[in-house]
Amino acid sequence: MRFLFVSDEALAVDLAWKVKREGHEVLFAVRTKSEKDIGDGLLDKCDDWEGKAEWADVVVFDDVGKASDAEKLRKKGKAVVGGNSYGDRLELDRDFGQDELRAVGMNILPNWDFESFDAAAAFIREKPDRYVVKPNGKAQNEKVLSYVGQEDDGRDVIEMLEHFKRGWASKIKSFQLQKHAIGVEVAIGGFFNGKEFVGPSCVNFEHKRMCNGNIGPSTGEMGTSMFWVNKGPLFEATLARMASRLAAGGYRGYFDLNLIASGRGLVPLECTCRFGYPTINIQMEGVLSPWGEFLAAIAKGETFNLRTKRGFQIGVVLAVPPFPFVDADAFEKYSQDAVVMFKKPVGDGFHPCDMKLEDGDWRLAGSSGYAAVITGDGTTMEEARREAYNKVKAVMIPNMFYRTDIGERWRDDGDRLQAWGYV
Repeated sequence: MRFLFVSDEALAVDLAWKVKREGHEVLFAVRTKSEKDIGDGLLDKCDDWEGKAEWADVVVFDDVGKASDAEKLRKKGKAVVGGNSYGDRLELDRDFGQDELRAVGMNILPNWDFESFDAAAAFIREKPDRYVVKPNGKAQNEKVLSYVGQEDDGRDVIEMLEHFKRGWASKIKSFQLQKHAIGVEVAIGGFFNGKEFVGPSCVNFEHKRMCNGNIGPSTGEMGTSMFWVNKGPLFEATLARMASRLAAGGYRGYFDLNLIASGRGLVPLECTCRFGYPTINIQMEGVLSPWGEFLAAIAKGETFNLRTKRGFQIGVVLAVPPFPFVDADAFEKYSQDAVVMFKKPVGDGFHPCDMKLEDGDWRLAGSSGYAAVITGDGTTMEEARREAYNKVKAVMIPNMFYRTDIGERWRDDGDRLQAWGYV
């Protein structure tokens, strides 16, 4: 088949490369100028993706915010993996997303929207508590702009709001204060074909902060651990409740729900209506079925017998400066075109992200410093950890950094989730 991947920031380069290696024709369109060299030497590129849409059997949009393009192509009869207006709104409009989750019977955390940092600070002074700050709209992609309060009276959140006011007022147009919840942070996701969820669900645990022990700035993710489950208590309490709403709009793609689980129940935090990163890279470690055939089935609204490994998978993000910050000068000084070397072959556990293949050498590309994801799997979480980190030790990139504790949380989180009957 012929696949066209459309991307602003080359997020799905690894998935596109996988589909190409399965024997399909692949074109990769990158819209952002600073990211256009990502995937060079791996994939055939095009600038005019709209002119190539007719050529493609399947068009894949790899991020949120492309609903208009995806829906136009679907109306023309094109098979498309990617969002729709409902999915985009679920993710980008937090109020709407929370209202939809409440409407299907889930208990949501109290939250309040603000367009003024001063008004939010005044609110906290009037109602001291522990809060989480989350930007609305596209600003939420800047993960460093989210903040989880640590103080029970909210003093640290007030200080952070002052910082945001000075440095990010032009970026954050509106934001949400959400009451903090204590429990196990867990997510469950599945692939939706426009009518129903297809195949097993993916239970995953994100590690969002830069340093071990969840210390440092929020990066989006420094790694994830996961396993696959068939329909069960967690699925029925979450994804199953959203199926009719996703079907009403014909959503086709990956849908993930981030939650806080406790002995008192499940509280949804936010929806992700797109591939997750590095989730999709790690899912490639756990999925046995051909990705090209699976993506085509999702795009066409067909059922598919998705085969997945038993056990656990983990993925470790390898990053370089300036990640997680945006600093073109720092990237040029420390990371641009740096050669990636290997002490020994890593095999299928190597997932290039912001990279290119030039004259036989792997080199860093783009501008973010999000270099690669290294994956491993095993019958236990500890086996998956050992396999992944043995592969990490084989990779050499100047100024590379990564977390060494991906998957360790499972020892405690797994026991609690099993005791509460969720897994």
